Amino acid sequence: MKLLYSTHVRRQLAALCAMLMTAPLFAQSADDNHRLDLGEQHWYTRFTHNFEPRIVRPINLGNSGRLDSLVRAGNLYLSLQDAIALALENNIDLEVQRYNFQISQTAVERARAGGNGVANFDPALTGNLNWAHNTTASSNPVQTGGLTSTVNTAHVYNVGITQGFITGGNATLGLNNNFTTSNNPNNNFNPNTNANLGLQLTQPLLQGFGIAVNNRNIRIAKNNTRVTDYQFEQQIINTVNSVAQGYWNLVSATLDVESKKLALAQSQKLYEDNQKQVEIGTLAPITIVQAEAELASRQLDLLTSETAVLTQETTLKNLLSRNGLFSPTLAESHLIPTDRIRLPDVEPVEPVQDLVQRAINQRPDLAQTRIQIENSKITMTGTRNTMLPQINLVANLQNNALSGDPTTLTNLNPATGQPIVRTPANPYFVGGYGNVLAQIFRRNFPNYSMGFQVTIPLRNRAAQADYATAQLQLRQNELNLQKAQNQVRVDVANALISVQQTRARYQSASKARVLQEQTLDAEQKKNALGASTVYQVIVIQRDLANARQAEVQALTAYALAKLQLDVATGNILERNNIQIDEARNGRITRAPDAIPDVLPR
Repeated sequence: MKLLYSTHVRRQLAALCAMLMTAPLFAQSADDNHRLDLGEQHWYTRFTHNFEPRIVRPINLGNSGRLDSLVRAGNLYLSLQDAIALALENNIDLEVQRYNFQISQTAVERARAGGNGVANFDPALTGNLNWAHNTTASSNPVQTGGLTSTVNTAHVYNVGITQGFITGGNATLGLNNNFTTSNNPNNNFNPNTNANLGLQLTQPLLQGFGIAVNNRNIRIAKNNTRVTDYQFEQQIINTVNSVAQGYWNLVSATLDVESKKLALAQSQKLYEDNQKQVEIGTLAPITIVQAEAELASRQLDLLTSETAVLTQETTLKNLLSRNGLFSPTLAESHLIPTDRIRLPDVEPVEPVQDLVQRAINQRPDLAQTRIQIENSKITMTGTRNTMLPQINLVANLQNNALSGDPTTLTNLNPATGQPIVRTPANPYFVGGYGNVLAQIFRRNFPNYSMGFQVTIPLRNRAAQADYATAQLQLRQNELNLQKAQNQVRVDVANALISVQQTRARYQSASKARVLQEQTLDAEQKKNALGASTVYQVIVIQRDLANARQAEVQALTAYALAKLQLDVATGNILERNNIQIDEARNGRITRAPDAIPDVLPR
């Protein structure tokens, strides 16, 4: 029975030792897909890679080739989809956000290593090398074989490995060796080797026990990688929203320039007609002054509108490039938007509740808040555990060994000075280090111990306060989620109202512009017949110019309102056919749009 027990324990000890020695191999199972570069490789890298820094590649400020492909004769022809594609490939805010993916992965790797209040899951190899020379004066010559002092030399070679486990336990396996040489003839073995192989196990049974407690940092870190995904999606939404706003504002500014050119052409024609009539004497010279003043005013309006176009171009260029206007291709190009704002004949109607539900399901800001709630619950698991008493199971297993050479030193009787006949050395202990290892693994001299370490706080205020704080933070996050959902309903409702109002505003502005054109045509005919005045024609021309500007502004407001509705409902990426994976890689497979021969009006 004793032999069976000894064999069983020996097998268990051998299996545990093998597991501890191979733990470094399992510890390196990191996610290779997000591993950073290890720098220059050498023949010894396989042995030193755990101590080498991970290298982050230098930043890339070059723009994608799509930018050059859209330039023709100094003009950058852009559809909205091309502008969005350029931004997804080159926008510097997105490029900054992409680094968060690797940062979140390194956080996961850090959590897998343990620490921060949990067991250290990375095994550690320890060693202790020590050489000592000790000379001790002797007050009892009998004990020292008649010597007035003993001289001992000791060499200590200890090696061990420590590993923490997901259950909260910790194991330490150590091999300790003490090689001693002495001038004391009373020692039966000189030199001799004392050695032991010991395994110490510590396992919390209450505080610090359990997988859920000890892997909480890993779960939170993995959740935070999901947060990084949603943050990147939110950055895409913000970038696309900014690009679309910039694009439609550029379209609006371009249309405004066209309307200002029409107004300038009408003022120019009025001025020239009046000049001819003054020359033939049918009009007073003062009418030329009035027409010329109006012409100068229209020229100033055109200059102002052209300046607005340049300003919008600069804003949009900065969104489409990593190096902004430092890019010669972009800085020297004139942006030509090839898309125009279109109103559908019939506005799509979808119940507001459906739009709200879609927003709640799709918006990344709400998803981030949900993950924060989940992380709060995981944190509470560990905080709740710290309120428990500490009861640790501690076990020690140690195999001892002794071996050496029989001493050749003469032991003299201090009284007679004659050699003392010593008992012959036990041949079982005679031998070298091989005999030491044989004794250890035969378990000739085993030690066992097992016990409990108990710590019970008489007051537990800190842990109770921490748990109460965790609960309060959880409730705050739950309220923040409800607050965000309430705001979603407001955002969607306001966006719908804005779409309806801007559509009606554009329809009214368009009708007003048509009526003003008809009024101007009639007034010009009356003026030609002498039934009106130049001043009256100028006034109506101003009204028409204002009507055209109001129509452009209303059309732009409608486009921006539709854009904000897509943002509010979380539908902007789907609306623009954006794939998250492509945006994450910064490579858009969609080919650039063909440049139209005639730009739409």
